[in-house]
Amino acid sequence: MNPDVQHPGQRQPARAAGAAFVGTTIEWYDFYIYATASALIFGKLFFPSHDPFLSTLASFATFAVGFFARPFGGLVFGHLGDRIGRKKALLTTLVIMAIGTVGIGFLPTFERIGVWAPVLLIVLRVAQGVAIGGEWGGAVLLAGEHAPAKRRTFFASFAQLGSPAGLILSLIAFRVVSSMPAQDFWSWGWRVPFLASAVLLLVGLVIRLGVAESPAFEQMKLEHKTVKLPIAVVVRDEWRTVLLCLGANVIGVAGAWFVNTFMLSYTTQTLHFDRAMVLSCLFIVAIVQFCTQLASGWLADRIGNVRFLKRAALLAMLSPYPMFLLVQTGRPVAIVIGVGFAVMCMSSSYAVMAGFMTSVFPVRVRYSAISLSYQLCAALAGGLTPLIGTVLVHQYAGQWWPLAAFYSVLAAITLICIARLERRRNAGSPSMERAFVEPQS
Repeated sequence: MNPDVQHPGQRQPARAAGAAFVGTTIEWYDFYIYATASALIFGKLFFPSHDPFLSTLASFATFAVGFFARPFGGLVFGHLGDRIGRKKALLTTLVIMAIGTVGIGFLPTFERIGVWAPVLLIVLRVAQGVAIGGEWGGAVLLAGEHAPAKRRTFFASFAQLGSPAGLILSLIAFRVVSSMPAQDFWSWGWRVPFLASAVLLLVGLVIRLGVAESPAFEQMKLEHKTVKLPIAVVVRDEWRTVLLCLGANVIGVAGAWFVNTFMLSYTTQTLHFDRAMVLSCLFIVAIVQFCTQLASGWLADRIGNVRFLKRAALLAMLSPYPMFLLVQTGRPVAIVIGVGFAVMCMSSSYAVMAGFMTSVFPVRVRYSAISLSYQLCAALAGGLTPLIGTVLVHQYAGQWWPLAAFYSVLAAITLICIARLERRRNAGSPSMERAFVEPQS
């Protein structure tokens, strides 16, 4: 029996998609509040220096540490998800993420405990990275493997919706505390968004406990087809596909952190725009991203995944030039339009890539394979993007074109890898055929 073709009664597509959305929203909220804090305040609180550039660079370095921990989380929870089930792995990642985030909310600053403050911050950041590294693959599979085959991209995209939803919540949280008197904000107000994660954890656990295990995994377990060491099978049999999927994810991963994290630092510290104004603009952009991703999953199911992804990557290559031209004006409407256009192109790719990858790899190693592909991309492209952007700003002071060119290169890598994946399909690679779903009639 094909594990991807189950009786409809065995599925909970809407509930599974909803649980994936809520769970990833909580996890991304936790991740984004750290990203926002690293761009705005952590440099001063945990890495004080006479040179703001060095403080910001150190803050973004701890931000990158979380990305470097993500492949480890993907490997550990990918193994557990392929061996004991998607649901159990996901419940564990949610708890680990909450511990890391709430711990940051209680953490003393450099002024209180000296060098131990950044050390403990890094430890808790690693916990966040491990949790999100294991979360993504399981959430995508829980939604995608419950879904009907012809709607897999749309349902799997609900796990991706957690990213803009988490961003929206994080921006609301920091927008509220940023309106506090400065003394209160810097002494205790910045902690509130982190401590609020404890409430979100309880909500997420209740929702996820109500979702059944993936029918594809249950069928595989019944047929005794689970793999003893899934990652070994992935490295031996699927390494080419893993590398191509890594590259195909670049603009969706790196682009998100470029426009949502680096641009926050760039506009407030380099262009000296008002922090509250920029946060308000990014809040509107996050809503645009949410709507774009929801529509992208629906549209890609109809015109074909690979055709959609190639067009999105091509538009993403062109998008940073109007973005920077409009951002430079300093007008809120222009900022929203410029960043919003870039986000629409980037998030279209991000939304569809989830469902695309659930079909690229076989069920028995799927959690490990998609986690490895995505989390390696996150470590390399996502973690380094704000750092590279900060260095380019310092190296080419007053010029935006190197930043735009860097963004175009990221999108070009995605376009090339998608084209290579398509070429492999056309050459007859058996494991690739089901990845390139045809448009619905």
